[in-house]
Amino acid sequence: MLNDHAKIMALISEAGEVIGRKKLQKIIYIAKKMNFPFQERYNFHFYGPYSEELTLRIEEMCNLGFVHETKEKKGGYYQYRYTLSEEGTKFLSVSTLDLPKLGDFITDINEKSSRFLELVSTLLYFDDLTTDEQVEKVYTVKAKLNFTEDEIIEAFSYIEKLKGTSH
Repeated sequence: MLNDHAKIMALISEAGEVIGRKKLQKIIYIAKKMNFPFQERYNFHFYGPYSEELTLRIEEMCNLGFVHETKEKKGGYYQYRYTLSEEGTKFLSVSTLDLPKLGDFITDINEKSSRFLELVSTLLYFDDLTTDEQVEKVYTVKAKLNFTEDEIIEAFSYIEKLKGTSH
């Protein structure tokens, strides 16, 4: 059980901080699609791929004191920041688990916007389709976000870059 929690803690630790629940969901989904060893199951939801399991694991890690979740008001909504606590750092330091080494992957992906990661993860969710069908799906399920052709081209380019640097 704690093995999957430790993998998420390792990701947060290497990121330093992840800003946003949606962003954390997308980062782990994309990491999983790039063959990093995350086990959470995802379904398609309002903001793209979403894992109820991940939400519960984060909540458990916060309750155990391994992860700090800071809630801050941003205009008309709340934003959450995730960092590893001192307890979480201690836990990882004595862990004998084989944790993923995310290095450059997490540094790069964590700098991307939630909007961009929502697009990338949506394209990856439909990666069993042809490129044209993937684009059509994005225009259908993400119509309100009005993704431009340039954003879609950038997302496909980013996916190819990730595939070239992943496991």
